[in-house]
Amino acid sequence: MQAFVTHRGVVAVLDRENIDTDQIIPKQHLKRIERAGFGAFLFSDWRYFPDGSPRPDFVLNQEHGRRASILVAGKNFGCGSSREHAAWALMDFGFRAVIAPSFADIFRNNSGNNGLLVIELPEERVQMLAQRGRKPGYELKIDLENQTIRDDIGFKIDFAIDPSRRSRLLQGLDEIGLTLMHEADIAKFEQRRSLSSHAPRRG
Repeated sequence: MQAFVTHRGVVAVLDRENIDTDQIIPKQHLKRIERAGFGAFLFSDWRYFPDGSPRPDFVLNQEHGRRASILVAGKNFGCGSSREHAAWALMDFGFRAVIAPSFADIFRNNSGNNGLLVIELPEERVQMLAQRGRKPGYELKIDLENQTIRDDIGFKIDFAIDPSRRSRLLQGLDEIGLTLMHEADIAKFEQRRSLSSHAPRRG
């Protein structure tokens, strides 16, 4: 997966609470077998009219929203079903990070395994970012190595993240990649086990 070290990007604000995975990527779009292509259907029930035309008042249909790579949202983001497609859709649209007061645990894990950084901040700080983010073109810089978020007009805050998740994001390692780092040790173990299973039994 793509490593995350630092990222500067335009902010989109979706100031709603309890945004579940069926809202992030509705179930009718889950027929694809590859990870790519889900970005077109991100928030589709909110993003499009029933005839498929875009809703002009929805943030991702606005000029700055189409360029956004950092999403600021309400608490309990990613609740609901465990579908990994939610992280895929956000990444495929172009988002690299989501900032919210809280996240559903499964969504947090799925995001970390796909290179999407989720950042929990106190609700009042998220609201401050949401207020600033309503100005088209507002940008944030996220530094994962130093665990800071800042803008160009005086906002700066540190954020916490699980050390193992931080390490894997910095290195661009999903769970498979992390396992493959120990490929030589695994091969040695399998070889020893194979020899042991073929050794003659005593008595």
